[in-house]
Amino acid sequence: MGTGGFGPRCLRIPAPALKMAARKAGKRLGAAQLRLGALGVGLALAWLGMAVRLYHVQVIQAPDLAEQGVEQRQIDRDLVPQRGNIFDRNGDPLAMTVEASSLYVNPQELTEPVYVAQQIGGLLGRDPNALLEQFNSDRQFVYLKRQVDTETAAEILAYGLPGIYSHPEPKRVYPTGTVSSHVIGFVNVDGVGAEGIEYEFNDLLKGVPGQVAFEQAPNGVPIPWAPSQSVPAVPGHDLITTIDLPIQYSAEDACKSTIAVTGGAACWIVVMEVETGRILAIAGAPVFDPAIRQGSDGSPFANFAVRGMYEPGSTQKLITFAAALEEGIVKPDTLIRGVSDVIELRPQACTRTDDEIFGCYEDFDNHETEDMTASDVFRRSSNVGTIMVAQLMPPDMMGQYLDAFAFGQPTGLDYPGEASGSINLDPSCEVCPLSAAIGYGVAVTSVQMASAYAAIGNDGVWIQPHIVTSAHGLTEDPQTFTPESHRVVSVETAATMRLLLSQVVEAGTGISAQIPGYQVGGKTGTANKLGDDGRYTEITMASFVGMAPIDDPKVVVAVVVDSPSFEYRTGGLAAAPAFAQVMEQALHRLGVTPDATSG
Repeated sequence: MGTGGFGPRCLRIPAPALKMAARKAGKRLGAAQLRLGALGVGLALAWLGMAVRLYHVQVIQAPDLAEQGVEQRQIDRDLVPQRGNIFDRNGDPLAMTVEASSLYVNPQELTEPVYVAQQIGGLLGRDPNALLEQFNSDRQFVYLKRQVDTETAAEILAYGLPGIYSHPEPKRVYPTGTVSSHVIGFVNVDGVGAEGIEYEFNDLLKGVPGQVAFEQAPNGVPIPWAPSQSVPAVPGHDLITTIDLPIQYSAEDACKSTIAVTGGAACWIVVMEVETGRILAIAGAPVFDPAIRQGSDGSPFANFAVRGMYEPGSTQKLITFAAALEEGIVKPDTLIRGVSDVIELRPQACTRTDDEIFGCYEDFDNHETEDMTASDVFRRSSNVGTIMVAQLMPPDMMGQYLDAFAFGQPTGLDYPGEASGSINLDPSCEVCPLSAAIGYGVAVTSVQMASAYAAIGNDGVWIQPHIVTSAHGLTEDPQTFTPESHRVVSVETAATMRLLLSQVVEAGTGISAQIPGYQVGGKTGTANKLGDDGRYTEITMASFVGMAPIDDPKVVVAVVVDSPSFEYRTGGLAAAPAFAQVMEQALHRLGVTPDATSG
């Protein structure tokens, strides 16, 4: 080391300072090491926690989580079975199911709710304001319209609007429209039978639902390699009914024209095959449209022929005279003396509780009287003469024969809601059997009355009316339905009654029921309706029930006209022409050869 001014120099640090600096550096190193150790411990604990969590998730919770994952991916859907078809006796479809789609939206996904509500909703016949209100709610599922035809649904989906979806949903259709609707009924929007045959045989028609299970990705696309399983749906049974569509058309047309001509409030017609009890037609007007589930006059579904009860009036005399003939009380040529020439008595201020039957009617004491045979009394529909015949019968006899002809009880028709009718034969009421003899104090249905006349046509054997003959499924033999039967009068009495019925049409109150080429038998009925005050009014229920050909009846037709105008108030004027129209069509349809002796 030099001594000059330019030689190198050494910086001298005092020893105490060096010691202090060393101590500080040591402290900093210790703190860093401490922090590093703490970090290491923390990381170790974190990894340990993660390991514990992974072990808990992957080992302990694994089965439960796997099950939850499957549940989130798993989709279970019911497979709707094909509802069975309904056919007429000739194999023509009356009700069938077609493919359709139901459109729905998820309001949370809609980007143009106003457009969808106004344009799409309007196109489908929905109220745009009501739809928009539903879209603005918290709902995640709103139907645009159910059971839309597949073409319309495809057209709407092709717009590609977010939030609009569809799912298949079969639709019930009725190819014949209003024709046969009173028989077939209809299903509700869920495809469940709600009325008529659709309701009565719903368990057979509906089939058995199937089920499919599969897994899908979050975007809704099925996972093809995931396990899946399915149980196919079992289609419902097809029903074969007794309805003959051409006869049904004729009956409905006759009902409509009858209302137009007579001004009646309603018309009902029942056509029944004599030897089998098969119902070939049940028609009514106003008509009912099953597609909109509403009558042509805005009324709800009704089937008066099965459910409606009315006082029959003179058509009831069939039972009165059948009983008297069967019991030997009268014969066709038995003379009934002193019969008033007032043939069709009309109730005036009469109620069902009047003590004296003749007091219910307009005064006939001042009218001329004459002697009539029992045959004349029936042919001319004399109420007075019929009451005189009934007075010769024991008090309980009328009730016994009404019961035998299945009045006052359901016939057992395979149709829901059949009315039983009613019979007012209180033992304490001496005149009730006399009222019943002329069709008052007794309430019946059109089907009951048709069945009673069919028993006379069937040589005295009553047969349970029915509408369905068999049900055909894919997995079992066809089911068949056999009606019950029982004898009500002898073959001889039935033959005599048919002769009396033919005289009514040939030269009595039923001449409007005549059909060229065929001998017809039947009876008119004109019953005054009760008012709200319990008294009879001038308004009537006009009816005609008859059969043909009279020597070997094949068909019975019963016509009831509710409240015809006064000009057409009687059964001969209001109902007999409709009978002739329908009966002629039925005879031609069934291939019945015209009578050789008929004009």
